[in-house]
Amino acid sequence: MAEIKQRLNDDVKTAMRNRDRERLGTLRMILAAIKQREVDERITLDDTQILMVLDKMAKQHRDSIAQFEQADRSDLVEKENRELAIVQSYLPAQLSDVEIQAILKQAIQESGAVSMQDMGKVMAILKPKLQGRADMGKISGLVKAQLAG
Repeated sequence: MAEIKQRLNDDVKTAMRNRDRERLGTLRMILAAIKQREVDERITLDDTQILMVLDKMAKQHRDSIAQFEQADRSDLVEKENRELAIVQSYLPAQLSDVEIQAILKQAIQESGAVSMQDMGKVMAILKPKLQGRADMGKISGLVKAQLAG
């Protein structure tokens, strides 16, 4: 079993023992998303694929937070922030802008990219290195800026 999945299952048991309903609900939501992907694709996810699921969930929570802030729903913003914190606790530490720029330059050199048409090559190199460690939407924008400039 994947290491992250085992940790999630152990944390579910701990949350049940501690009667921490909010954490338990969020952990079950994470496990359900992982299980859904496994059933849909008829595979068992490894840690890298689980990180992709967690990264997607974190992005969904950030989007929800932005929408709830616009609607002035502070109660829902707080709930989403708490859930986001739990999801992020299973993601690796986020990279700094300096680290991201260094990895980006290396990927551009590695792929031999010279124009926007080579963006796919660069993203294919970056995705496994940065998944869960940086916002891929932001990375995409940085790659566009580098290749366009």
